[in-house]
Amino acid sequence: MALRSTADSIKWYPVYTQPRAEKQAFLSLTNKGIEAYLPLHRQLKQWSDRKKWVEEPFIKSYLFVHIKEHEQTEVLMTRGVARFLYFSGKIASMPDRQISELKLLMASPFELEITEEDLQPGENIVIKAGPLKGLKGEIISYRSQKQLALRLENLGYSIIVHVSASLIGRF
Repeated sequence: MALRSTADSIKWYPVYTQPRAEKQAFLSLTNKGIEAYLPLHRQLKQWSDRKKWVEEPFIKSYLFVHIKEHEQTEVLMTRGVARFLYFSGKIASMPDRQISELKLLMASPFELEITEEDLQPGENIVIKAGPLKGLKGEIISYRSQKQLALRLENLGYSIIVHVSASLIGRF
């Protein structure tokens, strides 16, 4: 039985899109048969004559593709895609666990906030009950409330989850 090379393995890669082209790039990628993930959240928009709930990208100008290394060129040739993210001179990839946790967070009823602040490391915790049970992260003091922060290391973002302290335990 032959072992698969690491270049042949499927990984998640963060992709930077052109401004306000996240949905277009996502549709173009999926139409090409490329697995992509675009985290969306509902937001109430105010116009001069009305209010409306709309689905907005959670992380502006980013989406994620689940591809083999040799498929990177095809992703770059997709309408709306600007470039891959680089970390230490190489195209950045993300662990499957981080994408799974992001999907879990996006599906949760909790209020979420994304920040580019470099939150300082704190106590490692795990959520012990509720829809996010088993999710690991760091506890931070933010706006004088206890909240869970999950870092997306390769993106430079942190996601802040507003969750009751009674649901948090140490690991």
